[in-house]
Amino acid sequence: MGASDTSLVPYGAAMREQFLCGPNFLNLNHGSFGTYPLAVRDVLRQYQEKVEERPDPFIRYMTPKELDRSREAVAKLLNVARNECVFVKNATTGVATVLQNLPFKSNDVIIHFETVYGAVEKGIASLVESRTVHIRKVKYEMPISHEELVERFLEVVKSARAERLNVKVAIFDVITSLPAVRFPFERLTQVCREEGVLSLIDGAHGVGQIPLDLAQLQPDFFASNCHKWLFVPRGCCVLYIPKRNQQLIRTTLPTSWGYIPPPDGPKTMPSIMQSDDPNKTAFESLFEFVATSDDTPYFCVPAAMEFREKLCGGEERIYAYLETLAREAADIVAVALGTEVMQEPDLKPGEESQLRRCGMSTVRLPITTREGFARGNESIVLLSPGEGGAVVDWFQRRITERYGTFLPLVEHGGWLWVRLCAQVYLDRKDFEWAAVVLKEVRAQFAAERARGKSRL
Repeated sequence: MGASDTSLVPYGAAMREQFLCGPNFLNLNHGSFGTYPLAVRDVLRQYQEKVEERPDPFIRYMTPKELDRSREAVAKLLNVARNECVFVKNATTGVATVLQNLPFKSNDVIIHFETVYGAVEKGIASLVESRTVHIRKVKYEMPISHEELVERFLEVVKSARAERLNVKVAIFDVITSLPAVRFPFERLTQVCREEGVLSLIDGAHGVGQIPLDLAQLQPDFFASNCHKWLFVPRGCCVLYIPKRNQQLIRTTLPTSWGYIPPPDGPKTMPSIMQSDDPNKTAFESLFEFVATSDDTPYFCVPAAMEFREKLCGGEERIYAYLETLAREAADIVAVALGTEVMQEPDLKPGEESQLRRCGMSTVRLPITTREGFARGNESIVLLSPGEGGAVVDWFQRRITERYGTFLPLVEHGGWLWVRLCAQVYLDRKDFEWAAVVLKEVRAQFAAERARGKSRL
């Protein structure tokens, strides 16, 4: 669909009218929880009403059909087969589902990266309470180049093998959450394949934000939230598992009616779900009824895709706008604060930052725990060690309460950083305003601190 199509809605303020955004709140943090258009809201409510009109017939007989429609739509977007895609509630659940199913031995290793999503890291820590498995972390400080990240990963693999351990699986992001940068997931997937390591990709911020071709990428496992960047209601995550690995997945979280017992295991009751598709695999049926919950967000994928095509102009147009706006937003805020955007430290003039090839960006605030940087520079606020978390909370609350928006902050490498999320309902003016907000709140923080009013 071309940009001149009369059905398209201009990006920015005009597009905001198509979404559920409140009149007194500017959503500058789409990345955390997403949001969805009014048109998708209407479809969601229609499904919810249909469920309530006839709960048993709908859940037992219609749900498999609606799931198939949505799985078909998201599989087409990812360029894979429908029978390799299922839905779970979120990417954390998708990663946990895979880890709970993998058969670990006492010398197996799980590798993850320094900037792993917090809930995923906690899930790994919880897993080792009941499994005899080792954990290794790839350590680094952002910003760092894609090449260096891959090299550090290989060093950890080599080190683990020197201990006579078996590197079973590596978990890594498509785009990290906080700080937000594009990860070298393509190269890491290839390296895992070469090294005989299973690749488990946390693509929470992937689908709907950047182009993804899983047929070409060929990861072993991939989970991506549709409710973040694809405009699907919460919670909805596509879990992609290629046919070659589906025999590893026999249960869900919690265990569903489609549970696949081992060949020598006890016989269990048949599923209550009834599908009209005689070719449906046990893997597909496994995810059709995972406890009693509101699965209607899953059914909204086709409506979200239609909105993106007809009113937004299609995937490529959306991706291009997000990346361009994220770059502009970061530059605007960095100049206003007198700081820098998180990108590779050794970029040559005119060279593209690989870390910034997405719809989010990360900008350093002039607030640090590194005394050497603050000494003699009145524009930088010096924090005490361990104080960053409280200051992050103070900033986020002040921005929300006084300015009607939300900007997530993170302490990383001794500095505070702010994440900026582009979206089709935002434009440059919104981030010019955000830059003013950040400058004002930084000044308020410095003033309150100087007066001794800040209880941090």
